[in-house]
Amino acid sequence: MTISMYQASVPCFVRTLGNLSAILDKAQGYVDAKKIDPVALTSYRLYPDMLPMGRQVQIACDAAKGLVARLSGLENPVHEDTEKTLVELQARITKTLAFVQSVTPAQLDGTEEKDIVVKRGDTETHYQGMQYLLGNALPNFYFHVTTAYNILRHNGVEIGKRDYLGKV
Repeated sequence: MTISMYQASVPCFVRTLGNLSAILDKAQGYVDAKKIDPVALTSYRLYPDMLPMGRQVQIACDAAKGLVARLSGLENPVHEDTEKTLVELQARITKTLAFVQSVTPAQLDGTEEKDIVVKRGDTETHYQGMQYLLGNALPNFYFHVTTAYNILRHNGVEIGKRDYLGKV
């Protein structure tokens, strides 16, 4: 049995973004209960040269929608990266999930060898579809979701492995 490009991507993004959304709900409850500035958690970093928690969520969303858009040939939705609060980050996740879930297996399957070019500033990186999925998009996605989780956990939000993995 082979696994399809769709099955290796969309269900992973949907499940993990859903779990991240639930984690942000717990973070909002924490902010409300402790009566702290709602931007305190979203602007927190684990180390000065790391990106803040809010940016971690934005990049995780970008990794998911970027992979789906590039492989399917659809226009990659532009998000302005202006989210500052947990509520705004939740809206970002909702928009990302809607886009990711709008793509069908037929649009992604068979893209294993599709040429993909990712531009970051003046640098272009070339991939084939499977290499992009497994060697870039998924690791990048999970790195940023994990970092967001770690920042919240470090700051006292009561979350654990079950929250990260979700219900099986």
